[in-house]
Amino acid sequence: MPDPTDSGIPAELVDNSRTDPAGPAVAFTSTDRPRFLPQRPATAKPSANGSGQLTSNPPPRWREIAAVLATIVLCDLTIYRGHGFAGCAAFVVGVPLLLLIGAPRLRLNWRVWLFGGMLLLLAAKLVWCGSSLLVAVGVGLIVAFAMAVAGQPPQVLEMIAFGALAIVGGAQGLSQYGRSLTRESSLIRLPWIEVLLPVLAVLLFGGIFILANPDLVTSVSQTADTFFQNLSRWLSHFSMLEVVFWGAAAWIMIGLLRPALAGIGGESPVSTAASETPARSSPLFGAYRNTLVTVIVLFAAYLVFEYQTLWFRQFPKGFHYSGYAHQGAAWLTFALALATAVLSLVFRGSILRDPRLSLLRNLAWIWSAFNLLMAMAIYNRMFIYIDFNGLTRMRMVGLFGITTVVIGFLWVVWKIARHRDFVWLIRRHLWTLAVAAYLFALTPVDTIVVRHNVQRILAGDPAPSVQISVHPISSEGVLLLAPLAQCRDATIREGVLAMLANREEDAEEMAREKSRLGWTTVQIADRLALKWLRSERRQWREYHDLSARQEVLLRFHNYAYQWY
Repeated sequence: MPDPTDSGIPAELVDNSRTDPAGPAVAFTSTDRPRFLPQRPATAKPSANGSGQLTSNPPPRWREIAAVLATIVLCDLTIYRGHGFAGCAAFVVGVPLLLLIGAPRLRLNWRVWLFGGMLLLLAAKLVWCGSSLLVAVGVGLIVAFAMAVAGQPPQVLEMIAFGALAIVGGAQGLSQYGRSLTRESSLIRLPWIEVLLPVLAVLLFGGIFILANPDLVTSVSQTADTFFQNLSRWLSHFSMLEVVFWGAAAWIMIGLLRPALAGIGGESPVSTAASETPARSSPLFGAYRNTLVTVIVLFAAYLVFEYQTLWFRQFPKGFHYSGYAHQGAAWLTFALALATAVLSLVFRGSILRDPRLSLLRNLAWIWSAFNLLMAMAIYNRMFIYIDFNGLTRMRMVGLFGITTVVIGFLWVVWKIARHRDFVWLIRRHLWTLAVAAYLFALTPVDTIVVRHNVQRILAGDPAPSVQISVHPISSEGVLLLAPLAQCRDATIREGVLAMLANREEDAEEMAREKSRLGWTTVQIADRLALKWLRSERRQWREYHDLSARQEVLLRFHNYAYQWY
């Protein structure tokens, strides 16, 4: 029998299955042609696995390198050399745009549009009247946007891991950049001559055209002189620390563009413990049943007391508003959060396979109804305090916090009704907290607070004046103090005018400082407030004298403090 290697047939296509069981079994047809050809080693293609995790990244392109370099410039101007919230607004808008430009594998989906819109709203609020909370929320949204661009569902826990591992992703990305420079890649294949010659032509002929026009020569000379003066000024403040900052900005941006982590794992939408595992009595059933019965009785008794004593708001003289409506509401909110945790822990694990589960579920519905009644009582306590002496920033925080806890409790009820798992619940709780923080950051809190208190004072209730007297007011709130200049209460009217005289001096000084620091400190609300204060300064001209102003302010503070 002739040697198959002499027949012109490659050795790897020969049927060796008869003599070598471990060898590749390739079946032949009657015409001795191979039915299956050997496969070449597959080239790794960038794709996503079932959990959304990227398996590889394509080599870097010029737009990605340009996005990283632009990020360095943006971060330097808005953060390192920036001094205010307008710079932060440019940062939270610019970085997502650069992520879109530089993404190795762009995935436009509804999450990209959602988080992009949220970032635009947040940037607008930063330019209007910024805060540190807005900046923190903006950084979190940038991470979520980067995950959406990478095609990953941005859950809160995954966002934390994604952001933390941007350092690892940056290291891997820099390694890929280095490998691309040492082999033929899209960076090296760029036809330099096709770019270089047009640039040289523009410089040559453009220079000739400029020299042919004396006015253009003067204009270009002045522009060049200004440029070199600015460059000299910039270099005078330059330090190696700035170079380190550039490196950190590039590193993190590369980590966001080329993520090291795409997902921490999926979540099962519906718990299958009760359906796939045989029913079995849980040793904890009795303890859970007795606990639920006990808290139902306790909540029923307490709610009767709560609604009898506070719902109709007939309070005796000397009623402790702070103790009941402030501290008491906080404790009841904590009780609601604790009830949420108890229900979450009861309906999980072996109890879901207990044949008596329906009894526990019915008890849970009764307790849930009592918890919702308690939530109404908490809101009632908060509004008691607001009715007493007005609205404040912290009371707005309290209303947001109570609502967040109530929504968290409703998630637990949904989990029990629809047999969701514990991971599903934790993720909804985290998203509820994140959305609440975002909405609170966007809410014009001082606008709502000051408008409410001013309307109450003008309606004849002087108690909210204490909130104007003792609490700081941002520029967006100052604009709403104007009606109090015609308040019938002379003490409040003169006190507010003295406050506005103080505010005008502070606003002028702040405007000079911001003018020195540059565009990153721009705040539209500050500019509008200063413009209004300048136009109305004649109303408080008698308080331009500092001693007269301080005397009136002291009298106003003492008067308002009776409602503290």
